[in-house]
Amino acid sequence: MSVGALNSKAPNSLEEVSKSSHYSNGKFHNTSNKTVEFKWSNLANYAKEYYKHRAVETEPKTKIPVQAILTENILSASEDTIWRLGHSTLLLKISGQLILIDPVFSDRASPFSFIGPKRFHQPPISIEDLPPLDAVLISHNHYDHLDKQSIKQLAHKVTNFVVPLGNKNDLIAWGVSDERITELDWWESIRIDEVHVVSTPAQHFSGRGLSDRDKSLWSSYVIKSNDTRVFFSGDTGYFNGFKEIGEKYGPFDLTLVETGAYHPSWATIHMLPEQSMQAHIDLQGRRMMPIHNGTFNLAMHSWQDPFEQITQLSQIHKVNVLTPKMGQPINIQGNEDTTRWWTDL
Repeated sequence: MSVGALNSKAPNSLEEVSKSSHYSNGKFHNTSNKTVEFKWSNLANYAKEYYKHRAVETEPKTKIPVQAILTENILSASEDTIWRLGHSTLLLKISGQLILIDPVFSDRASPFSFIGPKRFHQPPISIEDLPPLDAVLISHNHYDHLDKQSIKQLAHKVTNFVVPLGNKNDLIAWGVSDERITELDWWESIRIDEVHVVSTPAQHFSGRGLSDRDKSLWSSYVIKSNDTRVFFSGDTGYFNGFKEIGEKYGPFDLTLVETGAYHPSWATIHMLPEQSMQAHIDLQGRRMMPIHNGTFNLAMHSWQDPFEQITQLSQIHKVNVLTPKMGQPINIQGNEDTTRWWTDL
């Protein structure tokens, strides 16, 4: 494996954050003003709605199939390959570079170890067994995407951490050295040897506590080499940005699109399945992998609903949708099919 060569673009200070065109009045903002403004005062109403309308089977009754990943499997992969590790955590090998996205290896997507959404399955590989990584990409700072314990374990195993503006200080507090972190605004990019990583817009929000709402940015990512183009959505509502990203960087060999933890009242910040499908089409994707599902109970729908809905939509729109088992290797340039494994549970 070659060592990632990061460029020198690394805005890290409050001064740099304040220069962003998406930042004003002490907060980052979406390009659209239609997003739902979350208020802690409405939390009781959200909880009431959740318990009134949640589906019967929000968690699997039996174990989800997980295909174990061995270190040598990763090192020996000769094609551009992706492994889904759970929720929105993915491992990519592109042009020999190993890139881990939104690593969450903890048992709960929560600030606490004893309460909060608990994972349905264990990761197909441990952090200890991962080979040295060229880069970790973080989309935003919500607990199901930015996991403190995982970052602490990865701190000395990763050459480059790439985060949206305003997220650097958390990583430094968790043991990542300053020189290993690059913050990017939307449309800024870095090169990791032969791989080009572009921070692209998303329509979401950020915050890990009561007082940091939208103090840091949220992003999607384009990951491309001379031969391969991948898009990762992060968390987002549907917006015109997908068409712009598709026009600038498409077509994509594979889109990794949020399809899970949705509700009609949240659609401006979490896409409904039909919106996820439209995003893939806008992006000019060849194949689509629905993510943000299958690991945590974060919404009112059944845990299988994202898989069922996107599979049905794929037949209507004639889109090749990949639903691999956790840990199953997928050749990004390949044409293999995947199974409806969730129907056997």
